[in-house]
Amino acid sequence: MSFFTNIFNGSENQNDSKTKINWVDLTDLGQLNEIIALSNEKPVAIFKHSTRCSVSRMALKQFENEFDLQDKVTVYFLDLIAYRDVSNEIASRFGVQHQSPQLILIKDGKAFYNASHSDIDAVDLKDKV
Repeated sequence: MSFFTNIFNGSENQNDSKTKINWVDLTDLGQLNEIIALSNEKPVAIFKHSTRCSVSRMALKQFENEFDLQDKVTVYFLDLIAYRDVSNEIASRFGVQHQSPQLILIKDGKAFYNASHSDIDAVDLKDKV
């Protein structure tokens, strides 16, 4: 029963779970300018998550389990249900079609790589960094 509890009733906030990722919550459109500036120094990844989707939750947990780029990538977490305007601006500003869940890697102010659904893989991200 704990499997179903974890999948369907698990924490909606990534900070409530045990994770080795030092997430930065993406909640404001102004942060996109910060992401662009930061990406000139170090790659930035944005994980777009739907708190209403079990596929998104599973992709998030898989990514958290595989991620080992703490010092090489700054990782932002977007609850796209709560911050839909930020999600829409990401699609527009970086020229990446909206997906959910979605992982976008930003380098030098541009979307360098993106993956969605079951294609989200921390090992693939490592190869792109």
